[in-house]
Amino acid sequence: MLSGHQILKNYGSVQVLKGVDVHIQKGEIVSITGASGAGKSTLLHILGTLDKPDSGELSINGQRIDNLSSKSLAAFRNNNIGFIFQFHHLLPEFTALENVCIPGWIGGRNRNATSQRAKMLLEELGLSHRLDNKPNALSGGEQQRVAVARALINEPAIIMADEPTGNLDSANANDMHQLFIRLRNLYQQTFLIVTHNEDLARMSDRVLHMKDGRMENL
Repeated sequence: MLSGHQILKNYGSVQVLKGVDVHIQKGEIVSITGASGAGKSTLLHILGTLDKPDSGELSINGQRIDNLSSKSLAAFRNNNIGFIFQFHHLLPEFTALENVCIPGWIGGRNRNATSQRAKMLLEELGLSHRLDNKPNALSGGEQQRVAVARALINEPAIIMADEPTGNLDSANANDMHQLFIRLRNLYQQTFLIVTHNEDLARMSDRVLHMKDGRMENL
């Protein structure tokens, strides 16, 4: 459902990605591991259309997307890709419910239907009692679960996570790992995760290891 072929990326004279191939099937949880500077986050940002490759092909659900215009790419991203980062990036002036709804509202989805889905997701994630709380009233683990619900609101084809448990203690990190598996089992949700966390990598269906801008056979 996601395919990247011979992805190359340079920043100035530095070659960050050196012809990377990656293929993800629907419903898989795939982790990308490797040392800092190996190119993991750069690859994730390109696969998530937050950055463009210098060359190579990228498709999601059979649609070629590396050659879309910026406007078309933004619309595709909002409707097909959910993001979870190390820091939750919740908007402090909005409630948990509103934070989850925002991508749906931006995408022009029905406001009432979006609100109902957001409530369902927050309830599924154990946050039904936190709908009207703003981020500063939530724990770190709760904030990250709100970010997960926000990533799911538009029913994306794939969720891309960049060190999603890197800012959590071990108990909350383990809860997040179990949550990813539960969401995959409930919704056949696909996850591509950049992580240094060995426990999360072990729980994934597959682990891809990067070294010096290339995929390395384990």
